[in-house]
Amino acid sequence: MGRLDGKTAVVTGGNRGIGHGIALALAAEGARVAITARKAEDARTAAAALGGSVSGYACDVRNEAEVVALFRSVASDLGGTDILVNNAGIGIFAPVAELSPDDWRAVIETNLNGVFYCCHEAIPQMRARGGGYIVNLSSLAGVNAFPKAAAYNASKFGLNGFSEALMQEVRWDGIRVSYLMPGSVATEFGSGTTAKQGWALTPEDVALQVVTLVTSPPHALYSRVEMRPSQPPRKG
Repeated sequence: MGRLDGKTAVVTGGNRGIGHGIALALAAEGARVAITARKAEDARTAAAALGGSVSGYACDVRNEAEVVALFRSVASDLGGTDILVNNAGIGIFAPVAELSPDDWRAVIETNLNGVFYCCHEAIPQMRARGGGYIVNLSSLAGVNAFPKAAAYNASKFGLNGFSEALMQEVRWDGIRVSYLMPGSVATEFGSGTTAKQGWALTPEDVALQVVTLVTSPPHALYSRVEMRPSQPPRKG
């Protein structure tokens, strides 16, 4: 028996990268997993590759109506939400003077607004089911700003503050909230160089930490978790 038998998890952006790894790990622990992708075909293809306990749904988390429809479908198809992993995210990197307003909005709406929409819909389902767990995928960029990343930094700094406030709001409902801040992860999100060099974290590393969080004793709350590659390239 898996540690998450009978639980339903929603993983946004679960069709690739870190989200794909998280979905696979949760399913291996017995959870029914709903993954999202912007395109229905991508969601279905990824779900089929992940296995029978994984279902795919089209959802652009920037669109409130699509998020509402997603959680209605999860309630109808899978009974409701016990675990929410807000993984969907994008990064567009350019100096502020050269960053278009459309690109700014795309980053903030995906990385921050999308998390709000998903939490807004998931929390009532979790309350009805006696509790739950929300894991927000942030980044070390949420505490360490760097040039050409104003939009991404702003979204992740904001996500950290949102997570801290939400944690305090829902803890008495039996809902735990954690935000996980990985450093460099070998996915297509970055340049790809880290994957070739082999020093970066892997999606499996992040997925293991998510499973550790959601299966931790209910009296314990790990609200903020930082992850770094253990041996990044030496500087100097």
